[in-house]
Amino acid sequence: MPTSNLPPAFARLVKIVTWTENALLIAMLGLMVALAAAQIMMRNFFDVSIFGADQMLRLLVLWVAFLGAVAASRDGKHIHVDAIARWLPDRIKSGVVALTDIFTLSICLILAWQALRFIQSAHTSGEMAFGSFPVWVAALILPLGFTLIGLRYSLRFIHHVQQARGREEIK
Repeated sequence: MPTSNLPPAFARLVKIVTWTENALLIAMLGLMVALAAAQIMMRNFFDVSIFGADQMLRLLVLWVAFLGAVAASRDGKHIHVDAIARWLPDRIKSGVVALTDIFTLSICLILAWQALRFIQSAHTSGEMAFGSFPVWVAALILPLGFTLIGLRYSLRFIHHVQQARGREEIK
């Protein structure tokens, strides 16, 4: 997503968020691979396992999936249906894409709100994911992921509206 038309401070914030997303994605994916490899080695060679490793791996899969979805939405590599839009003229296509962006943003905000409600409920109940690790901490990726995807779609919406109005070049 181009940041050239954003105010410099906001463009810098977007770049910092992007860098942080990438760093978290790489770190969690690396941890996932290392933990899975260690678990396999320990089970095969020593007949023991790392306590909580399977639950941690499931949690890391969730986090990596959401961070991957955020990265995909940032780069426009997400799954989308463009059966009609691909044959439209560029400016009209930008307008149609802007409508789908605002629809996606709305859904993401609704899901983020519901995820926050879930976290509040999990916090109140005191439920644990594994060991002494609370469910509400494990589930923080849900509102965070949906909010970040919503942020990306709000930026995409602005970009596509500017293209539809002829104020930005269509590439």
